[in-house]
Amino acid sequence: MKYDVIVLGSGPGGYVTAIRASQLGLKTAVIEKEALGGICLNWGCIPTKALLKSANVFEYIKHADEYGINVSEPKADFGGIVSRSRGIAEGMSKGVTFLLKKNKVDVIMGTGRVIPGKKVEVVMNEGSTQVLEADNIIIATGARSRVLPNLPQDGKKIIGYRDALVLKSMPKKMVVVGSGAIGVEFAYFYNALGTDVTIVEYMDRIVPVEDKEIGKQLERSLKKQGIGIKTSSEVTLVDTSGSGCVVTLKSKKGEEKIECDIVLSAVGVVANIENIGLEEVGIVTDNGKIIVDDFYGTNIPGYYAIGDCVPGQALAHVASAEGIICVEKIAGKNPEALNYGNIPGCTYCSPEIASVGMTEEAAKEAGYEIKVGKFPFSASGKASASGHKDGFVKLIFDAKYGELLGGHMIGANVTEMVAELVAVRKLETTGHELIKTVHPHPTLSEAVMEAAAAAYDEVIHL
Repeated sequence: MKYDVIVLGSGPGGYVTAIRASQLGLKTAVIEKEALGGICLNWGCIPTKALLKSANVFEYIKHADEYGINVSEPKADFGGIVSRSRGIAEGMSKGVTFLLKKNKVDVIMGTGRVIPGKKVEVVMNEGSTQVLEADNIIIATGARSRVLPNLPQDGKKIIGYRDALVLKSMPKKMVVVGSGAIGVEFAYFYNALGTDVTIVEYMDRIVPVEDKEIGKQLERSLKKQGIGIKTSSEVTLVDTSGSGCVVTLKSKKGEEKIECDIVLSAVGVVANIENIGLEEVGIVTDNGKIIVDDFYGTNIPGYYAIGDCVPGQALAHVASAEGIICVEKIAGKNPEALNYGNIPGCTYCSPEIASVGMTEEAAKEAGYEIKVGKFPFSASGKASASGHKDGFVKLIFDAKYGELLGGHMIGANVTEMVAELVAVRKLETTGHELIKTVHPHPTLSEAVMEAAAAAYDEVIHL
């Protein structure tokens, strides 16, 4: 069968790409070997947020007396929490099935590999093989948990994020290696339910891609919750010969051993580009990623790639945006190339983190003269009323033109606030215009306006 577009992979990059292609009048098929929705819907974004919500609710109940409410001692049903998470993931996957059918996208369940001549060979899940042709083939095969030689994952004692989503029972002690989004989210979740958690980070601060002040604030907040944090530390060995694990750490202070039940390896992801035919077709890769142009074309005409398997931020919303741009270009539209400097990043631990643009350090290194404004949630009426005063909003402006260079937030629900800053940067709005944008009271979003005002010495409530 001949298609206009074949998409290899149905994650948030693949299925969005396929639907947009069909909307543009292109006959489209998507190939998926496991479950529609990919890692994000089934083993990533969605089920982890379900787990985190359960942790949030449990924490609210434990601290109900602070809100003037008396309840009996709560108990977390770990199995029930995991079951709820899996149910939500399954529901979302069924939703993707509906959307693809609604948009007349053919769904082919099997393992695909690209072959020369604009073709894809598919080993169907029931065992047969077929070859499909398309004028345009889009690779959206995503990524998986990175495995380090000194942290070989066995799925039982040394686990990755997929295993962490479906543990049979709650561990008493856990070591989380890596403090990126995956690491701190799982550290928060398990700690909230009662696990003794220690985070080990190779860099000198946690969440190292974030602004330094954000990392310092998160470290204070997590330590207050009882999470152990060891920065500038490297895991050199994990001994799993006993009933649990003995983790050997190396730092400037010397060597240290930590006993635990489970080690969660959260040291990033690696693109799924092996065994999908790239070498046979002649598609160029570099440093584990497929090289593409501004509109996601590879070096071989007719073959494209998007999402976690190409350079750029490995985020679901990035993959979706790339896919839409890719197929709009294929369809003869005139899409704008994606600005990777204006991609929001969100981390859903408690407190949450949300950021976009340059950190203060990066802005200075780029040679900007800057104005910086901060507004703490301790000065926010809404934050005080909600009982979540940890955190702040920090905005960095170009002193010469007033452009917002970067925005960084840490606090309750800040992931719902960052889109305002993305729009401000997209529209090239100045700090003065942001100050004059009336924000509703009482809301957490007022902190954005106040932080902008602080940068220009006009802040009222501080």
